[in-house]
Amino acid sequence: MPLVPSYIKKLERYKPGKSIQEAELESKASNYIKLSSNENPFGPSPLAIEAIKNTYSSLNRYPDANGLALRSKLAKKFNVKTDNVVIGSGSEGIMSSIMRTFLLSDDEIIGSEGSFIGFRVLANASGRKVHWVPMKEKKYNLEKMAEKITDYTKIIYIANPDNPMGTYITKSDFDIFYDYVPDRALIILDEAYYEYAQDQVDYPDSMFYRYDNVITLRTFSKAYGLGGLRLGYGFAHDYLIENLNKVKPPFEPSLPAQSAGIAALDDDQFLEKTIRENKIGMKYLSKEFESLNIEFITSYTNFITTVWENSTVAENIVDKLLERGIIVRKLSSFGWENCIRITIGTSKENAILIKVLKSII
Repeated sequence: MPLVPSYIKKLERYKPGKSIQEAELESKASNYIKLSSNENPFGPSPLAIEAIKNTYSSLNRYPDANGLALRSKLAKKFNVKTDNVVIGSGSEGIMSSIMRTFLLSDDEIIGSEGSFIGFRVLANASGRKVHWVPMKEKKYNLEKMAEKITDYTKIIYIANPDNPMGTYITKSDFDIFYDYVPDRALIILDEAYYEYAQDQVDYPDSMFYRYDNVITLRTFSKAYGLGGLRLGYGFAHDYLIENLNKVKPPFEPSLPAQSAGIAALDDDQFLEKTIRENKIGMKYLSKEFESLNIEFITSYTNFITTVWENSTVAENIVDKLLERGIIVRKLSSFGWENCIRITIGTSKENAILIKVLKSII
């Protein structure tokens, strides 16, 4: 019997977007504009920063293993019971716990090909059979995903809105799909970009779908600007949460992360600014892309994915932008060889991006 399972040997490691530190080490340059990882360009919530500072003198202590204060705050905000809330080290941390909690040896997983790479890594690392269903017109093909459901299906993953396409499934799409899902199968609704899509009238906010087999995942990494703390949360039936908490590492998230999350939930001013400025930036970049004849996918997130003639052209654009101090994300690791994902930046960053694009295409 081998030391390392064959499915781990075959696994491709998660490849994040290039960091500013990595770019600076490679080029010896500085002052990069990072538009590659869908981070909040306005920084963290100011209230969260102050809350983090207040934890400094207590860092010798473990955090509350139950995360009761943060879970209670989330429960109150979203009108659920505390027993319906789970917190973890980012949405991916909770996803990992879901895999370890609910998968049996012969269970199967269904996901969408070309969607969030973090889930793809976790699913393939589980050693279970995974059905990767190709998208249709850059959206989840729920009809084909439904056809893959069997008596062995245990986990179905849907990112809504999707990363990296920025598209979303509608209420009617989800309602039709749900009728095909057996009670023994769990649907993970990954709503990392919920704050940016919530005002779409046909967006299926999963808080209105309190089914016993749906787990909603959200994050503080995007709209709240706390990506560096790794803080995610989820909602589900208390029976699912009870068993999930048996498996989840007991002292995560960290003390600074939990404190920051509690404070961020009170920072309505920062959240409103983030969403407002993101809409302005999205409108500006969309208009400029159209004028430059750059094909792009209409997005309901904090990023836009652009589509180029082929992989070589896309790679060339990424390299030229990097040479001029702008970091964006080529989506080859997601399976979209000719696509580049660009985070909405500040108004100044967006203007610089367009100026540079005009000079290189």
